[in-house]
Amino acid sequence: MNKGDLIVELAKLYPNFNKHDIGVMVDTFFDSIVEALARGERVELRGFGTFGVKERQGRTARNPRSGQIVTVPAKRVPFFRVAKELRAEVNKQAFPGTGPEVRNTES
Repeated sequence: MNKGDLIVELAKLYPNFNKHDIGVMVDTFFDSIVEALARGERVELRGFGTFGVKERQGRTARNPRSGQIVTVPAKRVPFFRVAKELRAEVNKQAFPGTGPEVRNTES
């Protein structure tokens, strides 16, 4: 699913909004997350996951093609950690009957 598909799905669920307005809402949502991460904040969406930023220290590395030693500067890298609820739902749909609600009744 891409952003356009998301907008189409939301338009089906909320027919009182036109696609343009939904597109603006989706863009605003993503822009808000990006701006919070740029400020170094964490964004937590309960039941979905957490977006955050990790600090990577500068280091020296080797270019695998030329073998030359290069300096890699320090940087901030965004990451996403999946919530337990989302992970469980994905696994339940991918592998029905294998979740924690299924108990082994063999003795």
